[in-house]
Amino acid sequence: MIAQIPSASGQISETIMDKLKELSASQQEEVLEFVEFLLYRQKPQQTIWDKIEERISQLPEDVITELPEDASENLDHYLYGVPKN
Repeated sequence: MIAQIPSASGQISETIMDKLKELSASQQEEVLEFVEFLLYRQKPQQTIWDKIEERISQLPEDVITELPEDASENLDHYLYGVPKN
């Protein structure tokens, strides 16, 4: 049987906490995973380009200046040592 949940926010939290205490430890873990999923789902998701930009911005300036200008054209050369194009 599903209990009626009060409409006021504070009462909802209280009711959830009361019900949570009735669950086993493994059920509480499931609830925690679900709550974490809901919180994760709310966050705006970064694009791959946002992630790349974020990581590049963390590189020291001297590392960036040492990157070869033809790295995109000769990536295999720099990664695997094959002859340059």
